[in-house]
Amino acid sequence: MDSEALVIGAGPAGLMAAEELARAGLSVTVAEARPSVARKFLMAGKSGLNLTRAEPFGDFLSAYEEAAPHLRPMLEAFGPDAVMRWAEGLGQPLFTGSTGRVFPKAMKASPLLRAWLLRLDGLGVARRVRWRWTGWEEGAALFDTPGGRIRHRAGVTVLALGGASWARLGSDGAWAPLLAAEGVALAPFAPANAGLSVAWSAHMAPVIGQPLKAVAFRAGGQAVRGEAVISARGLEGGGIYRISRAVREGARLEIDLAPDLSAAEVARRIARPRGKASLSNHLRKALRLDAAKLALLREFAGPPSRFPEVLAQHVKALPVRHEGLRPIDEAISTAGGVRRDALDEGLMLQARPGVFCAGEMLDWEAPTGGYLLTACLATGRWAGRAAAARAG
Repeated sequence: MDSEALVIGAGPAGLMAAEELARAGLSVTVAEARPSVARKFLMAGKSGLNLTRAEPFGDFLSAYEEAAPHLRPMLEAFGPDAVMRWAEGLGQPLFTGSTGRVFPKAMKASPLLRAWLLRLDGLGVARRVRWRWTGWEEGAALFDTPGGRIRHRAGVTVLALGGASWARLGSDGAWAPLLAAEGVALAPFAPANAGLSVAWSAHMAPVIGQPLKAVAFRAGGQAVRGEAVISARGLEGGGIYRISRAVREGARLEIDLAPDLSAAEVARRIARPRGKASLSNHLRKALRLDAAKLALLREFAGPPSRFPEVLAQHVKALPVRHEGLRPIDEAISTAGGVRRDALDEGLMLQARPGVFCAGEMLDWEAPTGGYLLTACLATGRWAGRAAAARAG
């Protein structure tokens, strides 16, 4: 039994842990509740699999905010450069975009996943799907399976069960009560990288679905240049996701509709004679405000002020009335999970020796753009190596 390892959860963190355990010579079983593995990974790759980000390590690490000191050794051991070498080792050529985001040339996740699973097969890793973990009994892990309840004993176990968003893909947070019952300290789940709920008035109907480009979002002292989409239920997109934590914590949200211009320059342009042009056309030409920006200006500032300085302030700091973030299951990722003080340096549970945790079920958060996936891989590798050492 000591030479057997169990990994529960077959996302990137779990598969990376399984690879490390198998390389250490252990007999590894990966158990996954869904009918197939890495479903959220595949879904994330549908619009282009952003593996990591090519930027100075200090900048990269800062994206994890207060979790950075805890994650630092793991990211130093398996950071952006290592992730790129790992993907290329699986036969996936990469390219780096203008913002530093790193993608496979194939763009999708499926070719990389197929190559990875073939590698794991070659290492002897056994995969079991439709095995839903339900806790422990007398030292054995319990699973509900299509064939009934199964007890599985292993010398070491790595839990990589995800957060609490996108439940249909497997990250449902159902593991939290099981660990809480074992005395594991947990931080409450909260949406991260989430869209914004806005109850639009009727005049926004013509711009629903339109992109919001060349803007800056400000909340809680953070200013982010980014894009968003005006959806029927609010605002979605990378720019919103980057400031969603500040919004979640109660910060006021503002949009700068002309981030390349000062307030004084905006006022000067508004004050130019406009002849017979309507104010909307005047703003469109003078400030390059498209239909989406003009609609937002009217939505949140009301009828345009006739005073250029007042209107300029609205353009530069448009206050957004909203109803908070979208529900947690719609968020790209979650904050909360297993607290750092519940783990030792190898990510082993203090309350359950021999059981390690990795990936998004740990209490950390980061923006999209390669940070999430890199940390999942890094923590999976770290936990897998620590579990192998304990079994060693």
